[in-house]
Amino acid sequence: MCQNMGNKFMTIMSRYFKIAWSSKDLFDNWFSAGLKYFVFYKLLKKRIYIDVMCKDGFALRISPEAFGALISGYYDSVFTKLSCVEKEKILIDDFPVPLHELEVSGTNAIIAVKYGWKFNENYKCWVKDGIKFKHARDILPDVFIHGEYESLEVSGKNVIDIGATYGDSTIYFISRGAEKVIAVEPCPHMYKELVENLKLNNLLDRVVPINAALGSKSGKNIIKCPGGKAVVNVITLKDIKNIMDKLGIDSAVLKMDCEGCEYDVILNDYESVRMFNEIYFEYHMHISKMPVEILLEKLSSDFECKIVSDEKFYKRHPEGKSLGLVRCTKKHL
Repeated sequence: MCQNMGNKFMTIMSRYFKIAWSSKDLFDNWFSAGLKYFVFYKLLKKRIYIDVMCKDGFALRISPEAFGALISGYYDSVFTKLSCVEKEKILIDDFPVPLHELEVSGTNAIIAVKYGWKFNENYKCWVKDGIKFKHARDILPDVFIHGEYESLEVSGKNVIDIGATYGDSTIYFISRGAEKVIAVEPCPHMYKELVENLKLNNLLDRVVPINAALGSKSGKNIIKCPGGKAVVNVITLKDIKNIMDKLGIDSAVLKMDCEGCEYDVILNDYESVRMFNEIYFEYHMHISKMPVEILLEKLSSDFECKIVSDEKFYKRHPEGKSLGLVRCTKKHL
């Protein structure tokens, strides 16, 4: 075990030194800037700002998050050219990106630029094909760029979006023709941004946002959210069915990406799961400490299930094959 930890540490350090070395193409003071970033921010966990001298001759003071996003994004060939001509924004491959977006969204802001998303100064948000997001969060590439839900046909259907995060999957489903989406997100600040993104896209008439976690029993629970733990309300699929009835929705696709709640719900509230004809979920073996086969066996009495995540999916996620996607359809429909 100690040897594995040592190997992992050496791998991380090797990558860092390679990234630091490649940053000489971006900054004249690459060594001192990188040293400050690594020692004060990474090791000592101190809040600092880093003064960089860009290759085009302009100087900037940027956050460590922005600095880390730039040097890692360049090393991973996400972009090839950087200009620091303006104080509040930088040009990445000739496209403007506000510095505050690099601080909030990290490398995902650079990835968004690479795939055609642009930050609109009038709307103060990211825009592509008429779709708007306040920030280029980490799930945006998964949903809109890598297509994690492409195999899920939602046109003309209703969707229960468990783990809606910032609204990326919710808005994606609407863009693919979903009639209505019930979007369930427990983390308070993520839920707040979810609602903001729905407003940006004028979708509050087609989406019902709910600030709660999903579980086999209703009540309250403490969950981990970005930025710390939060006490949240827990609702069940029966509660969601009551909401569906009030909205006049008689059927829906159930999507779950809820950091392990899929095990609790499928194993302990299976009768409610059987209400749905189609289920699409992300399994988290590294959280539940249980193999996905347990879920597949439970579902096999009523559903035909298939793991649909591929090698590209596994490479994008550090959890490897302990995390993946499953699609299930009801038998004898």
